Amino acid sequence: MKKFIGFVRKEFYHILRDKRTLLILFGLPITLVLIFGYALNNDLKNVPIAILDQSKDSNSIKLTNKLLSSGYFVLVANLNSEKDIENAFKEGKIKMVVSFPSNFSNELLHNKKANVQLIADATEINTATSITGYASAIIGDYNAQNFGENTSPIGLNISNRMIFNQRLLSVYVFIPGVIGLVILIISALLTSITLTREKETGTMELLSISPLNPFTIIIGKVVPYLLLTIFNCFVIILLGIFIFHLPMNGSVLLLALECVLYITTCLSVGILISTNVDTQQAAMFTSLISLMMPSMLLSGFIFPLESLPIALQYFSQIIPTTHFINAIKLIMIKGSGLEIVWKQTLILFAMIIVLLGISIIKIKKKYQ
Repeated sequence: MKKFIGFVRKEFYHILRDKRTLLILFGLPITLVLIFGYALNNDLKNVPIAILDQSKDSNSIKLTNKLLSSGYFVLVANLNSEKDIENAFKEGKIKMVVSFPSNFSNELLHNKKANVQLIADATEINTATSITGYASAIIGDYNAQNFGENTSPIGLNISNRMIFNQRLLSVYVFIPGVIGLVILIISALLTSITLTREKETGTMELLSISPLNPFTIIIGKVVPYLLLTIFNCFVIILLGIFIFHLPMNGSVLLLALECVLYITTCLSVGILISTNVDTQQAAMFTSLISLMMPSMLLSGFIFPLESLPIALQYFSQIIPTTHFINAIKLIMIKGSGLEIVWKQTLILFAMIIVLLGISIIKIKKKYQ
């Protein structure tokens, strides 16, 4: 028994000395519980909305104030006409428009009925149905308080309209996310494993004493994966369009630019991972933990970003997949142009510069 206890004690010492094992044992479960605990929360708060109030009477103003004071909605814009609705959604800054017709007050006064229209961005189905449900409940409460609980003879009629995805097809949500994840797996994971294989076989040291500089070595390693991943990317997009009927309402050239930028960013991440680890196993582990899980849970692919705490929403901004999914939805589904997706484009480009710069510096320090 003493020998057995001694053996068990030795195994405990080995586990406690291994940082990667401790990370899996304690860090991973805690992280997953926190992320799922927050992300699976369906309660939305501070949802950005716009108001199209063509009546501007006391009832429409009171109802608007009631919606905003609920804590679920934040007013981002006041629209002037129905022509502004689609442009407001294309900018990606709002999730819903509350529309009051010009005859809102007169309809209540003379016909005892008035219409309120809720127009939601259905590119994110769960968010659209949730926020229209919240708004309908608040309007129903206003109805009961001001016109009595029996609203059949007098009160407000609520009509919902889903824009960009009227049939509420889930393919509009999942296909852009799947494209981002597949590209991430092919580019970042395979690149990190390939470069660490060079370290394991010792060929990286041979390359370091060759006439090629570190930048040329990195570019030479990246270009084959870049070309192959670009081909795979457009095959996946064509499958989404022709098999799953994903719309293509924007510029094909702009979509190609965003795809190339995202692929290059993922390759840059893979290169950076390979400069910090020495084995293929470590590269695979690091890629899965640091890329796959955050990209699935915190990029807006599975859970809407609005349901996450503010800290995780900020953290999601350093994940390349977040910006790519947002850009591809804006271009393909909403038909937005560069004047709308310039922010995502600039962020991806900046990530490439930073990641490649850090990788080159590390390689220079290690092999020169």
